[in-house]
Amino acid sequence: MLRRTLTSLRPAVTPADTSPPAAPAPEAGHDTLWHVLEQSVDAAMVLDSRHRVVLFNPAAEALWKCRREEVHGTPFLKLMSCTAPGAEGDPEASLAQLLGSNRDVVIHRTDGSQVAGSVSMSKVVLGNQVFHTAFIRDTSEQQRQLERLRQLSIVVDKSDNAIFVSSADREVVYVNSGFTRMLGYKLEELRGMKPAQLLSGAHTDPTLNDRIDRAISAGEGLQTEVLLYSKVGRPLWLSAAINPVHDEDGVLLGLVSVLSDITQTKMHQVLHNKVLDALVHEWSVADVMTLICREVEHIAPELTVSIITVDNEGLMRPLASPSLPDAWFRKVEGMAIGPRAGACGAAAWRGRPVLVKDIATDPLCAGTRHLTLPLGLRACWTHPIKSSSGRVLGTLSFYFRENRGPDELHAKLADTCLHLCALTLEREQTNERVHQLAFYDTLTGLPNRIMFSAKAEQALANVAQANGTAAVLFIDLDRFKRINDAQGHAAGDGLLRDVAARLSEELGGVNIVGRQAGDEFVAVLPMCSAEQAGSVAERLLGALAAPTAAGLMTLHPSASIGVAMFPDDGRDIDLLVRHADMAMYRAKSDGGGDFRFFSVDMNRLAQERVSLETALREALRINQLQLHYQPQVGGHGGNHLYGVESLLRWHHPDLGVIPPARFVPVAEECGLISELSLWVLRQACAQMADWRHRGIDVPRVSVNISAINFRDPELSLQISDLLDAYGLTPNDLTLEITESVMLDPDPDVLENIEAIYVLGVRLSLDDFGTGYSSLSHLHRLPIHELKLDQSFVRDIDTSAIARTLTTSVLRIGESLGMKVVAEGVETESQHRFLTEQRFPVLQGYLFSPPLPAAELEIWLAQHCDSVMRDDIAVATAMPA
Repeated sequence: MLRRTLTSLRPAVTPADTSPPAAPAPEAGHDTLWHVLEQSVDAAMVLDSRHRVVLFNPAAEALWKCRREEVHGTPFLKLMSCTAPGAEGDPEASLAQLLGSNRDVVIHRTDGSQVAGSVSMSKVVLGNQVFHTAFIRDTSEQQRQLERLRQLSIVVDKSDNAIFVSSADREVVYVNSGFTRMLGYKLEELRGMKPAQLLSGAHTDPTLNDRIDRAISAGEGLQTEVLLYSKVGRPLWLSAAINPVHDEDGVLLGLVSVLSDITQTKMHQVLHNKVLDALVHEWSVADVMTLICREVEHIAPELTVSIITVDNEGLMRPLASPSLPDAWFRKVEGMAIGPRAGACGAAAWRGRPVLVKDIATDPLCAGTRHLTLPLGLRACWTHPIKSSSGRVLGTLSFYFRENRGPDELHAKLADTCLHLCALTLEREQTNERVHQLAFYDTLTGLPNRIMFSAKAEQALANVAQANGTAAVLFIDLDRFKRINDAQGHAAGDGLLRDVAARLSEELGGVNIVGRQAGDEFVAVLPMCSAEQAGSVAERLLGALAAPTAAGLMTLHPSASIGVAMFPDDGRDIDLLVRHADMAMYRAKSDGGGDFRFFSVDMNRLAQERVSLETALREALRINQLQLHYQPQVGGHGGNHLYGVESLLRWHHPDLGVIPPARFVPVAEECGLISELSLWVLRQACAQMADWRHRGIDVPRVSVNISAINFRDPELSLQISDLLDAYGLTPNDLTLEITESVMLDPDPDVLENIEAIYVLGVRLSLDDFGTGYSSLSHLHRLPIHELKLDQSFVRDIDTSAIARTLTTSVLRIGESLGMKVVAEGVETESQHRFLTEQRFPVLQGYLFSPPLPAAELEIWLAQHCDSVMRDDIAVATAMPA
């Protein structure tokens, strides 16, 4: 059998084969050995005395990935090589190294690949022949695992995380260098001890061990956050991952724990969550700041923390220092910031951090060291607390009980706290600002309507409890709109601030002053009789009438005051203010500059005014209003038509004829005037289109447009659309404007005037001579026509001054190339004078009253010579 085996291992011999013959076969008694080698699960081979392969078992075939015939007779150095140095190229030396225990080798496969292996060789003597047997194992996977373990060991040791391994009874058996760096302990200090014995502190979760036990009993790991303490006592928030290790039978071998330092994250999270929660629950600023101080001192016990605010005068106001005595608070209160005001005052003054490592010697603390040294404080690091705009709101100070500076933890704490302190202080200022905006007038600083009402109600309740009386004053400036229009809103705002200051000065003490809206002010005078209220009103009128500067001009304001008495005129503040408002209107209608007490008659008139407003809105909705037209005739003989002025009329089915002088002011007050003006403009254009269609030769129609309409950027477009809609030309229409429109600084007004001029519609300046028009405005603006106010015409017969002014206006118009229309001509003597002065256009009851369109057509047929009619476009005007 042995012979057959050896023969089967011998490769075929070719003629060129010079290899020595195979070794003689062993004795038959050793046949069993060869059989064992064939059946071995490990790769096995037999080498002859010349170190050539004479046996190659199936396991070897699998390892080398070849058939035995391919390697029979091959020198073993071609199949493997020893990894030990010094044996390269020397078969005997290599063989000698491989004899005995396992040795690492490199297996060379016939396909050229290599794998790591382990070989154990033995010398076998069979008769007179010497063989070597070799058992070889593939160790490449073991080598890879060892390399992974080596790399893992390096990574674990270099990790910033603290990693330790403990036995089943929790005693530490391994720590990496990260553990030592983080917590300060080496393995020798931990041997035979449980981690909880060394790492737990005053604020460590006492249930930690129980939670670990429950997790391990359930065969699970534990992920948690825990507060532990380093060797030097510094608290550290750690994220802990504790995992059990079991053997194949499920027996606990030990625990692998990984600790990550989350102190900064946890510090940021805890501080933020607690402070934000306090802010949400509306804690006071002092309480929030105290919370911040205590949390910082908890995280870093070596610190004593103080937070100070700085007021608008640059004075320090201690806000929170829970670890410092109250006496320290009192001594710091009111100290001025500055370069020698200690670390706090210097940091606030400089606007940047200040570090004082020795309070006893640093010159910055020359004036404050007597406050800090007796408390055992030796060093201080102070940061200014700044708003988002960079303004210093206060300071945050870290005090040390030894001469030192901050470390990395202190810097991180400072960054976190400064943000929270700024947020808290800015929130407080924002709340104050919101309160100011919500309850106080931004222009004057007086209580607004809401705050005034709340204060007034409380004051009236106190008066009622004492069975007393009180006065409510409603103060409104006279001609304020004219000041705004002529001088601009800046001058108006300045006047309102000045008036508010005068009212506050005159009505100090228990009296309450507020601003209602615009130029309206209100005041409550508790425990005040009617006689006293009258005296106060007289005094206020005098104070408000004092001259005041508005830019380069001096204004002489005046006011109208209404007075309502509690409880006779009302028992709640809203009713009293409304009644005082009515009394103020009576004072204003009587000429202004005076005061009036409320009466029942005023209440009746006010109710009528409200009813009139309601009726006017309804009249607009159902087209109850109508236009009348007053002719304007040529001045030289008056026998030709220059144009017609449209005048608004209202005949109510129940109230009868309501004159414009009554309903137009109501329209202005309730905001209907703009809609009313556009209605008149639309009706006038429709009437002109009807006259054009029927061949009735009316040269032009004039319409009076309110100042409010001229502030509408769409006005010129609206006029253009109306002309197109009714098929009219720009010459068919003239717009009458007042001097307030001409002087309005609003850019939309000037743009509308220019756009209307470009459109071709002519502008007429109404009531010329009664306001504040300047020749410079007349010269710059595209005014085509001046309308002499009827007050001049009315006095022509009796006043030489009126005649002179009338002539002057005509000459001004002629010099500027403008038509001049004289209104209110009612007598022949007025007609004669105006004709003598060669006034080009006359208008008045002497020629015709305002007429409905149908009656105007009859008048035209009776009075005008159509051949001589002027073709110049005429302005349309809505009467006041």
